[in-house]
Amino acid sequence: MGEGNENRVELVLVNDLAELERLAAEVEAFIERNDLPPGLAFTFNLCFDELITNTVSYGYKDGGPHDIHVRLSTDGTEMRAEVEDDGEAFNPFEEAPPPDLSADIDERRVGGLGVFLVRKTMDHAAYRRNGNRNLVVLAKTLAPMAELP
Repeated sequence: MGEGNENRVELVLVNDLAELERLAAEVEAFIERNDLPPGLAFTFNLCFDELITNTVSYGYKDGGPHDIHVRLSTDGTEMRAEVEDDGEAFNPFEEAPPPDLSADIDERRVGGLGVFLVRKTMDHAAYRRNGNRNLVVLAKTLAPMAELP
């Protein structure tokens, strides 16, 4: 399990795609502990799958082990996630090619659809380079609970 309190947790993953399964379980547990809408697990895990797969697959040239830090938090009005790594500098929101959604599926160029989905499913998605580290920040606004009669 990650380190943190009920409404904040930090996980340290190694740059191995097998870690996505552990991350998905931690996201689900975090959402359950904080009584957040269960659908958020799918949304955040979809984004993590895309972003971390890209980092693991393309971010490291040395083939060695690297840590990827994932921080989850909520203040009751939004759920926020940060993904931080020491991979090659890459801003997925500016450098990933946009998908050609008008092209037939068999004719589409590979790449770009995952980042497109991240942007579409999140209310906030931003990138920043801090020294030799990439930081992606994601946030999803939580819909207010309906008032009971």
